[in-house]
Amino acid sequence: MLDYTKFILEKVSFDQQLFEKELLKHLGELIIEEVQELKNWCYEHFGQTYAPVLKRCFA
Repeated sequence: MLDYTKFILEKVSFDQQLFEKELLKHLGELIIEEVQELKNWCYEHFGQTYAPVLKRCFA
């Protein structure tokens, strides 16, 4: 499920609202360990572009 989530986020990364919607949706489907791995991955790949979105979603 984590790989699928990463795939979807890469596909919707052109739109901030869609990115946030998909991220929130998929966070509810992952186990705790996967959420932490996704958080690290998101900050690595989208930290400069979507830092405020990531802060809200991972708060």
